[in-house]
Amino acid sequence: MISVRLPDGSQRQFDEPVTVAQVAASIGAGLAKAALAGKVDGKLVDTSYLIAADADLAIITEKDADGLEVIRHSTAHLLAHAVKELFPEAQVTIGPVIENGFFYDFSYKRPFTPEDLVIIEKKMTELAKKDEQVTRKVLPRDEAVAYFKSIGEAYKAEIIESIPADQDVSLYTEGSFTDLCRGPHVPSTGKLKVFKLMKLAGAYWRGDSKNEMLQRIYGTAFAKKEEQENYLHMLEEAEKRDHRKLGKALDLFHMQEEAPGLVFWHPKGWTIWQQVEQYMRKVYQAGGYQEVKTPQILDRSLWEKTGHWGNYRENMFVTESETRVYALKPMNCPGHVQIFNTGLRSYRELPLRFGEFGQCHRNETSGALHGIMRVRGFTQDDGHIFCTDEQIADEVTSFHLQAMKVYADFGFENIAIKLALRPDNRIGSDEVWDKSEDALRSSLRLCGVAWEELPGEGAFYGPKIEYHLKDSLGRQWQVGTMQVDWNTAERLDGTYIGEDSSRKTPVMLHRAIVGSMERFIGILIENYAGALPLWLAPVQIAVLNISESQAEYTALVAENLRKQGFRVHIDLRNEKITYKIREHSIQKLPYILVIGDKERDANTVAVRTRGNLDLGVMTHEALLERLNNDVANKV
Repeated sequence: MISVRLPDGSQRQFDEPVTVAQVAASIGAGLAKAALAGKVDGKLVDTSYLIAADADLAIITEKDADGLEVIRHSTAHLLAHAVKELFPEAQVTIGPVIENGFFYDFSYKRPFTPEDLVIIEKKMTELAKKDEQVTRKVLPRDEAVAYFKSIGEAYKAEIIESIPADQDVSLYTEGSFTDLCRGPHVPSTGKLKVFKLMKLAGAYWRGDSKNEMLQRIYGTAFAKKEEQENYLHMLEEAEKRDHRKLGKALDLFHMQEEAPGLVFWHPKGWTIWQQVEQYMRKVYQAGGYQEVKTPQILDRSLWEKTGHWGNYRENMFVTESETRVYALKPMNCPGHVQIFNTGLRSYRELPLRFGEFGQCHRNETSGALHGIMRVRGFTQDDGHIFCTDEQIADEVTSFHLQAMKVYADFGFENIAIKLALRPDNRIGSDEVWDKSEDALRSSLRLCGVAWEELPGEGAFYGPKIEYHLKDSLGRQWQVGTMQVDWNTAERLDGTYIGEDSSRKTPVMLHRAIVGSMERFIGILIENYAGALPLWLAPVQIAVLNISESQAEYTALVAENLRKQGFRVHIDLRNEKITYKIREHSIQKLPYILVIGDKERDANTVAVRTRGNLDLGVMTHEALLERLNNDVANKV
């Protein structure tokens, strides 16, 4: 007798081994039809999987996150099937699921075209409608190699040859197409109803530039048509909000080939930067941080002590002078320990908080660079707290409250919290990592928040809390971090005199709220589609005259606003007022003031806000009250 336990706690008994599909059918015809896969004892499997012993089982449908992944994985195979039908000489390589979709890489004698994508997608639809059964079989490795070589699939054979000889491999077949895959897959192609091919790109075989350039086809797939339509609409909106386009249109910054991954900030863009930096500086001060500044270049020996040289060397820019080897700092933490070490520290000084708008450099690959979102030179709102074990919880909870207020002030209310745990490549003992991870968990409990755990995604020197904010399009961005580190200070001989007069190593907490300033500003630009709130806008107010007779009064209005601390542009050009209003509206200015004879004579201004909203005529006092209220409330 085999007992199958279901998620609701109920059990079903079977006299003999039973497949996932059969269990679903025993529950109901509707579930049997909806089943895409199963989860047996936590492992995702095909509906054809045979349960031969007592097990926990969840039936996976399109309503489950795992179900969507199975759909996308299967649609990648459907894409390969269609390509082979249309272009028999093409060779298939790999086709994984990625965020929001999938891709598949092909080797073919000519480049695919956008027109080819239309034809391929049509063929995928035809194949899906055939509702062909998807079957799995297992072969010894060498037999699988021989099979793929026999059908001319050299890349698949090479992949399998890299698998240990004593291992079996699984193959999936739908119609005339067979592919190598771990699975699972949908039971039949008819389950794949909503998909779209998105774009073409190049990709080196196995990511090595020495290998052949393959052709990558990106696609997306969803369970429901409306979900895909919403996603495509979001992409359309994201395209309009692309910070690289807006950066050029609004004259904020530029990048050029002579400085890959580095930013040239224009006056307007640098004004936004300064608003963010000065705001964060006040946050530093309110949190009891002392601002410091550390060198850009440090000797190799220091990076060897911290473990960066052994664990992070490929990401560091290295230089030499007078036979000594140096590295541009990828992180600020070692420099802060040097400041901590300059004097004899006492436990009475702890917690000691250092903050720095520290410029760092990391040797990102050129393919990973993306506007100001992913750069090689960046500045962090970085800080390090030196404290005792007992002070960790108070520091983490205090930081959490501080971070949440900052995000709210910038207009982000939906924040997901994640805990990144020990990676395979790390320094320090398991005991220290246990203590570090438990310290962060207990601190998050004190904050009263829920969190998701990310195994293997911590820094090499310690685990970290990550703050992921959701923007106006529903996209998540990882920004702030709080990391607990028992390793770095110890490696750099950081000590303080404890209450018992002995030398002790402080705990080092690494923290940042906005993270990379460049990236955060890019997020702000895209979140607001360039229409930044008044307190952040590089130009807050444009003052326009209708004719020359109001020029003197217009200049006086502009000057008075500047004296009140506002960033003002005055436009006295001999142009039609409708033209000037339209031009400044395109620049997404928060306020446009229009002055004609009537306003001049009454000592007032006509006020427009973004979206061409006419607020009518205001006195100077009423306007200032409105402007100051907007700034104070971060409107």
